[in-house]
Amino acid sequence: MFTDLHSHVLPAIDDGARALADSLAMLDLLRQLGFSVVHATPHQKVGFFVPTREAIDQAHRAVTAAQSADGPVLRLGAENMWDELFLERSQSQKIPGYRDPIVESETPKAFLFELPVALLPPKIEERLFAIRRNGPLPVMAHPERYTGLWNDRPRYERLGQHAALMVDLAALDGAHGAKECKTARWLVEEGLAHAAASDLHQPADARAVASGIAWIRKRKGDTAVTQLLGDGPRQILNGELPI
Repeated sequence: MFTDLHSHVLPAIDDGARALADSLAMLDLLRQLGFSVVHATPHQKVGFFVPTREAIDQAHRAVTAAQSADGPVLRLGAENMWDELFLERSQSQKIPGYRDPIVESETPKAFLFELPVALLPPKIEERLFAIRRNGPLPVMAHPERYTGLWNDRPRYERLGQHAALMVDLAALDGAHGAKECKTARWLVEEGLAHAAASDLHQPADARAVASGIAWIRKRKGDTAVTQLLGDGPRQILNGELPI
């Protein structure tokens, strides 16, 4: 079964699910696609969404209580924008990471981050190296979106030495644009993608996610689907960079 490391299924927390009914519908759709574990990763983005730990935990409890017994296990994380809040947290090693809310003492071994789309921050590789050396594994959300990386295979390769590159499944179907689709497919075909995730924001997104899975299966086979959606994510949660 698959593990989803990027979703916005918690209700009324960010730009994802608006209400509990949306959350339950999204989780059921992910279950139908083969996901047995789903990590909700609400945005942590200054000026837009910075939900508190308490608000996230409360939303998680509400969804878990209403979910059917055969639904996927719902765990937590965060999508950390590379901004002043992220940099401050990185200095104190308090970046919100992947966690099981039932096991409060567990120290996250990996965390999800995103970059500004049009303007890459300076010295990303050096910062990622420093974070990785002293702490959890960085996981880059949707690397296909960053215009400064397009057509720069050496840069992708360097970044992939310090962070897991996790493409959006919907991007493989063209949901986010032609160039993003081409880049996401190239990352998968060249073996530079370490994992793939739904980045589900609303129930309607599930169609493109399903098409993305189908594209991987058609182009790379079942082994690649298992690696990108199953084995790779589980290695990432253990703090290991998939090879």
